[in-house]
Amino acid sequence: MAPLIRVLHPQQCAAWDDYVITAPEGTFFHRAAWRDIITAAFRHRTHYVFAEQDGVLSGVLPLVHMRSLLFGNRLVSLPFCVYGGPLANDPASAQALTDHAIDLAKRLRADVIEFRMREPFALDWASRSDLYATFRRPITAEPEQNLKAIPRKQRAVVRKAFENRLHWNIGRDVGSFYRIYSESVRNLGTPVFSRRYFRLIADHFPDCSEVLTVVDDDGPLSAVLSFFFRDEVLPYYGGGVPRARQRGAFDFMYWQVMNQAATERGVRLFDFGRSKFGTGSFAFKKNWGFAPQPLNYQYWLRPGQTIPDHNPLNPKYRLMIEGWKRLPLPVANLLGPPIVRGIG
Repeated sequence: MAPLIRVLHPQQCAAWDDYVITAPEGTFFHRAAWRDIITAAFRHRTHYVFAEQDGVLSGVLPLVHMRSLLFGNRLVSLPFCVYGGPLANDPASAQALTDHAIDLAKRLRADVIEFRMREPFALDWASRSDLYATFRRPITAEPEQNLKAIPRKQRAVVRKAFENRLHWNIGRDVGSFYRIYSESVRNLGTPVFSRRYFRLIADHFPDCSEVLTVVDDDGPLSAVLSFFFRDEVLPYYGGGVPRARQRGAFDFMYWQVMNQAATERGVRLFDFGRSKFGTGSFAFKKNWGFAPQPLNYQYWLRPGQTIPDHNPLNPKYRLMIEGWKRLPLPVANLLGPPIVRGIG
């Protein structure tokens, strides 16, 4: 019997999450709570569906419908997240979920379906693997072993940061985190998410998210919001004030995330997240000894459409980025959320 495709209802979220946790390619971003977060923070329509065979859940697919005058009409799995796409027990369930996505795209007149997957399906779709890479590596409960795994030059930078009288704390105050993060992304010329988005994340993931903040005698330097999934930690949203770099705050921060996760939570895999090829963050993660793993995102395209290119490396955004860096922070924080809503 062919798999049935069903819409996810609130009472089925626990079963969905149980499936995601046990699926080999499951990720933190496949969790059902992202549906409510994205709906509440960005007002996008979501289409979370699962495959069922003989009464048993056999696959899941989170989809978000994004419509924007600037960025087009798209179905994305999953916007605002680095991973997504279908999870399935078998080819029949995977095909049923994919066919459903295509049928939905046609009904919604979407131009593109985007699957953001670590390991792509065998789909006859367009793909792009030259834009993003992810960085993942095992860690241990022994700090000295984790330090030795960092290449010698970067290890010296981390050790030097230890001498700068830096302190750290772990909490759930997304307000103080946001003050640091929003300034950091404004300085990069990037529109910021709303403060509400981060509050929703903290509310929906109280046991598997936390903020680590680095401070010195003059105040906060850097902060990062990390996620925990199975035995993995993902320091996902991070930033720092201008003097953070010269104080070694970023090196100190990620070192503390790594070792606190390993020793206090039993984490055994550090996911440094995705970065664009040719950027400073890409070089930073590679310097830590993480091997880049290209992300081969896949795209179904309506005839005549091309793969979207909504990223800061696109030359057409250069003037906007330079202008954004000059905005007063309150103005950037006001204008940023409506723009980033459409980028995904």
